[in-house]
Amino acid sequence: MASILPAAITGGESDRVLKSMDANRYATKKTIAQGMLDIALLTANASQLKYILQVGEKHEFYTLMLTLISISIILQITMGVLNLSLSLLRDCRLHLPEYHQSANVINYIVTGAAFMVTMLNLMISAFDPMVLKYVLD
Repeated sequence: MASILPAAITGGESDRVLKSMDANRYATKKTIAQGMLDIALLTANASQLKYILQVGEKHEFYTLMLTLISISIILQITMGVLNLSLSLLRDCRLHLPEYHQSANVINYIVTGAAFMVTMLNLMISAFDPMVLKYVLD
């Protein structure tokens, strides 16, 4: 008769699988997935910028869209540079206590920039003519 308790409680095969789960591997996969999403957002912003520049001043919100998209791209590039510097700092000097404060500051700046990029892209999508077409119809 099979047990109704999960294998993790009974000490079965899946218990050994759970114990062997590598946190570094999970973190690496998560970082790669986040990087791919960042690239997708940067690509989407570049595509939106291309569309706005092609339409030109005929677009109802040309200046606003151009400004928002440009700021979003600049912030994303800044975040990438700061993340790279944080990674280099972690690999080279983060074991020294005097670098902990600067690493925290960089991390806070990146977090704030990520929030700003999210808000900017919400505003960009609000003024996107394709979105407006579906909302107003």
